[in-house]
Amino acid sequence: MKSITLKLASIILLTIMLISCSAEDDGIYSGKASKVEDISLNYSPIEYEIVYLVNQHRESLGLNSLNTFNMASREAATHTSYMLEVGEVSHDNFGMRSKNLIESADAKVVAENVAFGFSSAEGVVNAWLKSEKHKATIENPSFTDFGISTEANELGRNYFTNIFLER
Repeated sequence: MKSITLKLASIILLTIMLISCSAEDDGIYSGKASKVEDISLNYSPIEYEIVYLVNQHRESLGLNSLNTFNMASREAATHTSYMLEVGEVSHDNFGMRSKNLIESADAKVVAENVAFGFSSAEGVVNAWLKSEKHKATIENPSFTDFGISTEANELGRNYFTNIFLER
């Protein structure tokens, strides 16, 4: 009787261990995650103000506020540093930033606004809103998240990258 009970207990214990260690739970599973973990990032006062002004504008139109998404801000920061390094505003390598966010953040759609030379959040947001294409990006109702990066050159003039996502 002890032998049967011991064997049964061993089988149950082995079954529980095998079920609890399935591929979906071990962190190696290659399927899409149901929840994307964001990274930690610090924002400057001008970046916080841009977030506020963009969301204030969207809310005034009855649109949802956008969540600040650090993974998108990291992609934006990489591009802002690139623009600073080459000394010009561009959307160079946007395809790579978009691909990175589609793969790592489960983004469905990615868009980007860039700018240079503005000394305030209000100045850059107003300029984007006066541009038909930039305004359309800001006002796109399908976007849920965005990232922001601002970096000044040696003369104190700012480069800006704002990345928008639908997730």
